[in-house]
Amino acid sequence: MSRNFVFQSLCWLTFLLCVCLIYPDWSYGRDNPVVKAAAAARPSVVNIRGEKEIYSADESSNETVRRVKGMGAGVIIDSRGYIVTNFHVIDSIKEIQVTTADGKIYVARCIARDAATDLAIIKIETDVPLQTIAIGDSNELEIGETVIAMGNAYGYEHTVTMGIVSALHRTVQASDVQTYVNLIQTDASINPGNSGGPLLNIDGEMIGINAAVRAGAQGIGFAIPVDAALERVADMLQNQTNQLARHGLTVAAVVLPDGRKAVQVKKVDNNSPAQRVGIHQGDFIRSVDGVTVTNRVDFACALVENYGGASVNMEIIRNNEPYKFEFELQAPAGFSGDDLTVWNVLGLQLTEIPSTEFKQKYGSQYRGGMKVVRVRAGSPADQQGIETGDAIIGLHKWETLSMENVMYVLTRDDLASFSPLKFLVIRNQNVLYGAMTLTKSNNNNVASY
Repeated sequence: MSRNFVFQSLCWLTFLLCVCLIYPDWSYGRDNPVVKAAAAARPSVVNIRGEKEIYSADESSNETVRRVKGMGAGVIIDSRGYIVTNFHVIDSIKEIQVTTADGKIYVARCIARDAATDLAIIKIETDVPLQTIAIGDSNELEIGETVIAMGNAYGYEHTVTMGIVSALHRTVQASDVQTYVNLIQTDASINPGNSGGPLLNIDGEMIGINAAVRAGAQGIGFAIPVDAALERVADMLQNQTNQLARHGLTVAAVVLPDGRKAVQVKKVDNNSPAQRVGIHQGDFIRSVDGVTVTNRVDFACALVENYGGASVNMEIIRNNEPYKFEFELQAPAGFSGDDLTVWNVLGLQLTEIPSTEFKQKYGSQYRGGMKVVRVRAGSPADQQGIETGDAIIGLHKWETLSMENVMYVLTRDDLASFSPLKFLVIRNQNVLYGAMTLTKSNNNNVASY
């Protein structure tokens, strides 16, 4: 073999290597890692639209109202329809419209939101399990690695852009009231409408939630690191659970020696439901009500819409052996049996309104009512559009000035004959009415009579 032939061969190999580095599609073909990552994540990304009212005043102090159509994106984090997005995407939107990757349109409801971290959890109701996003590790990110942004850029659904991690741990003053800390900076194009969508690594795992752009700048976008975002999401969901139910467990996300992610019990409250059935500190939670648990968000989603008295099935691992437990969640202090009855039958948490407050906020035409503190998803009240902040002033033909009035209606032997149960509510000093269909069922999670 001549020297000249060897030299030419090395030159050709060097040339081909350079081509592959400059044009990676040539080395991978059309089905390159970016294509694979975008395709894998796409079913878990939703587009969010809605209309909000913007109030402004002119030089004469005359207030005007403009209706603005908002848009953004979200990420499915639980197969039952829980979605994470930005707070500013859904803030003040009257009806949150969600479009999934298969083109189906849903109306979502807000489960929890936090303006300080610009995060929100919404939920859509679906009869089939939804595909969830694969979760990566934002703590392992390196400057210069490839990332992919997905979202609803300028209303163009499921837009995909690619770039690199430009910097880490950025602090950004987005407005007079919004400051972000510890952000991922990227040159992947993030435009209005991308907010709430995922920032992916080359393996298609979410490592950030798109949050902000730098006005007037090109190639500068920011995302909330996924580790911090999901910890805050889990806290928000747990806070929602604590309003109506108590299990007594404090859990933490851990990584097992083989690299798998798990959830471990760090504390069991004394005399709590979990302690009474024998769950111990150090146990690993495998599933809740049949849903596999691998992080705190899984655990929180499984419990967030339960309430005191609801039954929970939990499977744990202790010393490499599986154990199954069933226990009832405990109502929080101050949440009485009457509260549970109203929650179970109507899907409402109510509180009495002092007469002076009622007259100031709801008007003086009626004598009083019960304020709606919370509405259970899918309940008779929810189906009829009753909202938090409404005042229930009547059920059937009786006034509801107190909890005793409400219980008088709901504990009557002839309650079934009232179904659909007529109601009167006041919202923004407007009187609304409707009728709730009460469904007879032995399931504690639906209304019964």
